[in-house]
Amino acid sequence: MNEPSARFREIFFKVCEGLPRQGPGNRACAARALGLCRELQERPAILDLGCGVGEQTVHLAEMTSGSILAIDSHRPSIDRLQATAAERGLTQRVSAVVGDMARLEQQPESFDLVWSEGALYSIGLRKALQICHGLLRPGGYLAFTDAVWRKDNPPPVVKAAFDSDYPTMGTLDDDMAAIRDSGFELVGHFTLPDEAWWSDFYTPMETRIAELRDKYADDAEALAALDRIAEEPEMHRRHSEYYAYEFFVARRPFHSRDRRGVPSRGHAET
Repeated sequence: MNEPSARFREIFFKVCEGLPRQGPGNRACAARALGLCRELQERPAILDLGCGVGEQTVHLAEMTSGSILAIDSHRPSIDRLQATAAERGLTQRVSAVVGDMARLEQQPESFDLVWSEGALYSIGLRKALQICHGLLRPGGYLAFTDAVWRKDNPPPVVKAAFDSDYPTMGTLDDDMAAIRDSGFELVGHFTLPDEAWWSDFYTPMETRIAELRDKYADDAEALAALDRIAEEPEMHRRHSEYYAYEFFVARRPFHSRDRRGVPSRGHAET
């Protein structure tokens, strides 16, 4: 796979950093997933992994009474979320920090809810599930979205697009197996509706691309980058029947065992 050029990355971030969110999702889907966490603590400790600019972080703050730690590796996204939290008077409950999902410093069993929209795949789904399991208190919930294949034999343009970013992407059954194998109990799942791809993601993306085409009208390299970025929403417009984003809600059991049958820490049998 060819690494994107520095100029492409520059244009990519000019497009994406100003969007309401950096992946599919919306408030209605977040509310539906949160509703599956039926026994969540009244004031839960929440961890939002790969938070981006934090649209869903704000939704969680509005829909719960909990405290939220939001983590992302991209400093400008964290800066924007910190500004949003300050503007909305949420700084007492929302903390946004730069961090590496694969090397988190938070203590085990520190959270009642781990939330992640479209980010766990970046370090490998199974590795991410193991990390989330360790961070949750027994009885805690994990809510996350992940891209899955819906049909076999996708068109080459679709296969190539996902192979470049998510080569290990599986089916719905593959993800459910990974959840079970990681020691979770699956509570429920649902497919994100098409509006969740467009309302806060692809529609503002296409608007932003159009604005930048005017700005860079005399810059062939920038225009080529914008053409490449524009391929993503167009691919979804033409071929969305081949793939989807699935929202999963799982729970760490109160008496979970690892695959060797050893009781989890803090819950040894007597």
